[in-house]
Amino acid sequence: MKIQILPSSIDENGSASQRQHLLTMIVDDVIAVDAGCLALSCSDNQRRTVRDILLTHTHLDHIAGLPLFIDDLFASLDWPIRIHLTKEMRDILERDIFNWAIYPRFSELCNSRGPVIEYREFEAGTSFEVAHLSIRSVHVNHQVSAVGYFLSDGSTTIAISGDTAETDDFWKICNGIGSLKAVLVECAFPDEMEKLAIDSNHLTPGRLSSELQKLDDPETRVYIINLKPMYRDAVIRQIGEVGIERVEIMQVGEVYNF
Repeated sequence: MKIQILPSSIDENGSASQRQHLLTMIVDDVIAVDAGCLALSCSDNQRRTVRDILLTHTHLDHIAGLPLFIDDLFASLDWPIRIHLTKEMRDILERDIFNWAIYPRFSELCNSRGPVIEYREFEAGTSFEVAHLSIRSVHVNHQVSAVGYFLSDGSTTIAISGDTAETDDFWKICNGIGSLKAVLVECAFPDEMEKLAIDSNHLTPGRLSSELQKLDDPETRVYIINLKPMYRDAVIRQIGEVGIERVEIMQVGEVYNF
């Protein structure tokens, strides 16, 4: 299984930056986890091959590129883009984004070959198949309907927390998976912004350290994602000061093979 975080920011030289304003992760070039920068940063090949999108939640940094991705492909689609999400997420998208005021309601539109999107609803805690992977969802602790995912190809499992504060079910499932190769977990704010992190249901390095005590296997690699761009350097420094040896900052644009 291979995973890549797509770039979402440009540095002063006009090159892709490590700072994440938006989040999209591409799995095996066919599945997107979130769509924050999907239309902006995917390769031409990924634009041709990604037809399944797993949403962790509907905050703007995770969905901003979704309308544009559908718009780009509208006329060329031979089958609908499948958006996997909870009912609460679908209701938010239809009310606040695909409402004709912000963007067209693609669920009401077709190209010459048929519908261009298809909502695949699931309840948090259930499992389902997407492309060649088995997906297990789990409710996590965020301000809106939010889920984490466990992606398995039959031999390897990767856990993705999505945005979350302290949570238990996610780590319990991690501890029950023998094939777990890596955990991708958020750490948005530095420790001095703990109040904002608590109010917005995010983690800080200190609170992340406590959360990782719930992960039993010391050999499981932990990759940090979704660092707020303005505080990235401080978060990375503080994660280093915590001294958790197995933690690595996941690099934007790099392809990770598990």
